[in-house]
Amino acid sequence: MSIPDYISPIVGYRVWQWVAAGLKSLNGEPWSPGKPLAAACMASNRGTTAGRAEAAHDANDAPREKCTCGVYASKSLEHLHTTGYERYGICGEVNLWGTVVEHEQGFRAQFAYPKNLYLPPKMLPSTLAEIQSRLQALTLYGSDIFVIGNGETISLWAKDSGYSPAGLDYLIERSKRYYDRRQRDRNLKRGDRVAILGRGIAVVEQAGDKEALVVLWNKNVVRIGRKEIVWDEGNMRWETDANAAFECLVQPIQ
Repeated sequence: MSIPDYISPIVGYRVWQWVAAGLKSLNGEPWSPGKPLAAACMASNRGTTAGRAEAAHDANDAPREKCTCGVYASKSLEHLHTTGYERYGICGEVNLWGTVVEHEQGFRAQFAYPKNLYLPPKMLPSTLAEIQSRLQALTLYGSDIFVIGNGETISLWAKDSGYSPAGLDYLIERSKRYYDRRQRDRNLKRGDRVAILGRGIAVVEQAGDKEALVVLWNKNVVRIGRKEIVWDEGNMRWETDANAAFECLVQPIQ
């Protein structure tokens, strides 16, 4: 998909839903990679409706001056922020062409396609694996992608050069902070279960900075070095190797 050279598109601003398959309008209309979104008048299908269309017209003949049809875009990011639309998805610049109707705060266009996309940190998945999957769908649009982080706009992906080093560094550091925070927040405590690989599931009786006492099979108390007990993200549980655990008492602690 390319915009003809002899047409200078109008650049507006809008918000999209970012789903696993790519982009959608806030009303659920999908935007296909490599294909402009063409406006269609829904009011014309229902005939003249008060407050909706002053004159019925062909559904594909959009936008019309005296109607509400067309692909919407704002004239500024500030307008999206003040109206509250910004919080519903990701913002970006959008190219508008064909018939374009101008209003005080924005436009209604016949054709539209994303130009640039700006991803706020709150919209990014926490892990690198999730981020890669979600970003892959966005790169298919061939639009430049930026991430808004650390108080600045960082180039993440460009249609001419792919991923940028600065953008990748930001994502890696963000993911590292996420894992570090999860590890800090995940404190081993009394009552937690620990999988002693090859022996079974034990329950934590005491947890200290250097070692933990766990009860195995409701009868054997086992002492394990605290650093030997790790959280397994895949299995979502505490685990330790059987060689790191050894029985210290015959009966469980009362």
